[in-house]
Order: sequence, then C-alpha cells, then structure tokens
Amino acid sequence: MRRPPHRLAATLAAALVGALALGASGCATGTPLDDIVEGLVDQGVEQITSGIDESVRGLVDDVLGGVELSTDGEPPASFPREVPLVGDVLGGGAGPDSTGWVVRTRIDDAGAFAAAAAALEGAGFAASGVSSDTDSGYGAFTSSAYRVDLSVATDAQGEVTATYVVTPA
Repeated sequence: MRRPPHRLAATLAAALVGALALGASGCATGTPLDDIVEGLVDQGVEQITSGIDESVRGLVDDVLGGVELSTDGEPPASFPREVPLVGDVLGGGAGPDSTGWVVRTRIDDAGAFAAAAAALEGAGFAASGVSSDTDSGYGAFTSSAYRVDLSVATDAQGEVTATYVVTPA
C-alpha cells in the first residue's frame, strides 16, 4: 500500500527528529556535530513547548473569560499593590473583573510565616485565626478593602511556599 506524499514526508521528518534526538542523547563524545544536533533538538523542544504554553493561555482566556494567569515571577497585573507579598513570586491568577486573586511565593522557611503576617499587619491588615508551627502557618487578614487568607506549608522535598488568597472585602 502506498502512502500519500504528505504522510510520507511527515513520517520521514518524525523519524529524522527521533533519530537526531536519540543520537544526541546517546553520544558522549562532545564533538561539534553532537553539540549542533543537541542545540537544534533543544531549540525545537523549546519552540514547541512555548507554542503549547501560549495556546493553553489563549484557551484559558477564551474558556474562562477574563481570568488572568501569571507564571513569569510576577503577580497578576491586576493584583492589588496594597497587599504585601513576602518571598519570590512563583505565579498566580486573577478572577475576572477583580473578583479575587491567588499568588504563590517561595520563602526561606516556614518560620517566615511570621514575617509575612507582620508585613500584612504593617500594611494595615488585622489578623484573625492565626496559627503556626515550625512547618506551616495560616491566618486571615482583613482591611477595609481586602481579605487575605495566608497559608504557608512545607512540601515533602522541604520547599516552603506561601499562598495568598485575596478577595475584596
């Protein structure tokens, strides 16, 4: 049975990419050709991945209508600046029309919950229901404009993250 020309070309291209990837991963000689092939494979994977990421973002925007996602180390653009964040921002999301926000940060240790709570209180937020130990912490913080539910947890690998859930008051 003869394959249509476009299917044959696609099959050959896929086989070539697979062979190049396999060859690049199996060679440990470090020759210039190996480096070029490895660079091309890495570049192709990066282009495909970024294309998928942009497609997913577009799909989320279309499906959820106005939801804002952030994965670039910054909180969502609409995140209220009067809510102080402690740690390195990992990402977050915002509901449509400023209905709420979530931001996740990486912090040094679970003891940093006290620093995050102090930053919120220093910005005029009143604390309630605060509880913490050496591995975690939780508290609700309110101002006239926002409620912030702050939780800090340590995962199985020892990474400590703070999650800020912010809603209008």
